Amino acid sequence: MKATENNNLFYLLWLGFRSTLFWIGFAGITIIAGLISPILYLLPHSIRYKTLLVWSHFNIWLLKVVCGIQYQVRGYENINFKQNAILLPNHQSTWETMFLPTIFPSISWVLKRELFKVPFYGWALPLLRPIGIDRKAGRSAVEQVKTIGKQRLDEGNWVCIFPEGTRVAPGVKARYKMGGALLAAYSRYPVYPIAHNAGECWPRNTFIKRPGRVTVSIGPKIESKNSNPSEINEAVRSWIETELTNLPPVRSTH
Repeated sequence: MKATENNNLFYLLWLGFRSTLFWIGFAGITIIAGLISPILYLLPHSIRYKTLLVWSHFNIWLLKVVCGIQYQVRGYENINFKQNAILLPNHQSTWETMFLPTIFPSISWVLKRELFKVPFYGWALPLLRPIGIDRKAGRSAVEQVKTIGKQRLDEGNWVCIFPEGTRVAPGVKARYKMGGALLAAYSRYPVYPIAHNAGECWPRNTFIKRPGRVTVSIGPKIESKNSNPSEINEAVRSWIETELTNLPPVRSTH
């Protein structure tokens, strides 16, 4: 028993050491992104976006080589890159916010406006043409998502919204909010539901990252032209919740 406890303690210390290395690298690249933001404001959006995309690629790489978080993508063939669309992924972790921009074209995120006040990180966010909302604003916030979201889509951006609204632990179900479905019905752009299990490696509000293989599954395109918001929202919820039960387990890679 004592040997097992010692082994578990050593393993936790090892995970803590690796996670510390990640956070040091994360802080460094985030500070750099914040400091160069004033210069990037002078450049075209496409150059700004590609420059800041280095932040996402670096952090996903760091999580892979330092923390042992691998990944695989299923359903990539479902994406029609000739037509931008609305992405509706489940939300378990911070990992997916870094990963999704690495496989999709320019994304405008629907996010809480308070993030703009975060030092360094928040300084760079406006450069990505996000849709910043006040979550306490109720119907006004929904109208912002619809009008600004359609504007971003018409400009050629993809729009990403987490229908659960906040990070939800693996295995826990939450109500799917209507913002993404309302935008889809209003804008008539299609939707891609996305399911993943990143929360198994990087749970909400945790310092330690656990090694494993995250699976990201991209569902078939859901057309919105002849559907109402409730139908779209239910189709997304049903597909994601069913797919989550079919994802392979997160196996340790180290």
